Amino acid sequence: MMPEISLNILDLAQNSITAGSPVTHIEIRIDNPNDTLEVTISDSGCGMTPEQVERISDPFYTTRTTRKVGLGVPFLKMAAELTGGSLTIESSPGVGTETKAVFGLTHIDRMPIGDVAGTMVSLIGPNPDVDFVLRYYVDDDGFTADTREMRDILEGVPLHEPEVLSFISTFINESIDGLGARH
Repeated sequence: MMPEISLNILDLAQNSITAGSPVTHIEIRIDNPNDTLEVTISDSGCGMTPEQVERISDPFYTTRTTRKVGLGVPFLKMAAELTGGSLTIESSPGVGTETKAVFGLTHIDRMPIGDVAGTMVSLIGPNPDVDFVLRYYVDDDGFTADTREMRDILEGVPLHEPEVLSFISTFINESIDGLGARH
């Protein structure tokens, strides 16, 4: 099992990239009154058939040709369910996929969110032609980090430049800290 939710986000977002999605949306929503943590990753990639969606929680089913097992989704499902939460996947061929994991926020078995900024930098750096939109909310407050907006502001400076990636990391960390959201 992955020790942090951010590593699951990295795995699912990488699946979106592999599926050919030009934009991957990542939403983290902490809802203190309802004691939930929701993580949603959505894309407009190639999507999956209903049969593929049905089998995706089977660790011995994978569409990858480099290995015979796919443990990311089964482990995420198990981690969510251990906290009283759930995992849902909606997908259509040619439309895309949305994966939503709901965790019990204060449940003792919930793994930490982890290094969201590091995850985003790990996605943005090696994927200069893919856009990412991170939305992070704590109750009614939140922020958005959108690589399309960053590109406009930077006027042609590549996002994979080390100084830019460092700025992105700092921006995300400071924004999360500003929400009081270290869980």
